Amino acid sequence: MKRKLALQFRVELLDVEPLVWRQIEVPSTYSFWDLHVAIQDSMGWLDYHLHQFSIQPSRKRRPVVIGIPDEGGDPLFQDVLAGWDVPLSDYFTTPGDVCTYNYDFGDDWYHEVLLEGVHLHKRGEKYPICTAGERACPVEDCGGVPGYYYLLEVLADPNHEEYDDMISWLKHHAKNYHPYDPERFDPGRVKFSNPRTRLKSMMRG
Repeated sequence: MKRKLALQFRVELLDVEPLVWRQIEVPSTYSFWDLHVAIQDSMGWLDYHLHQFSIQPSRKRRPVVIGIPDEGGDPLFQDVLAGWDVPLSDYFTTPGDVCTYNYDFGDDWYHEVLLEGVHLHKRGEKYPICTAGERACPVEDCGGVPGYYYLLEVLADPNHEEYDDMISWLKHHAKNYHPYDPERFDPGRVKFSNPRTRLKSMMRG
């Protein structure tokens, strides 16, 4: 019987310094929806907004876009492939294969998703797993990259006129982010959701 394979990805949040990144390993049988859930969980996003993967095949001019199609006929989403129908193996076959992942079309958090390697499953390991990473994910709905930098600026200055309001917002967010430490990340504390359960919940919602 063949041993199962795992795909190792490096996920980097673009346009933010210092770098926020994660290294995750997922089953090779995963779909793009499954990878979306793993990225959300490892980064620390709350999956409250739309997402899309964009892949530029070498012989095509137009990128392949994978995410959540709009059955209402919005022309912006008419060519979007359903992530749960597209296996990762259709586009990620060789280390170095890469795509862009955009989360929240208002804040526009762009990530580079790079296939670093293909490995045998480690015996006794439950996948997906987060094996490395640095820095906390930005706060959900903070206003994209400019809002994130402004948040850090305010939190660094207790005398800032908006400091108390910002602390209150962090405390009463859908997720209590207070105290927010942008330097803090522990891969061992990442908990992954069941992508099938998440998909059923999304379909019902």
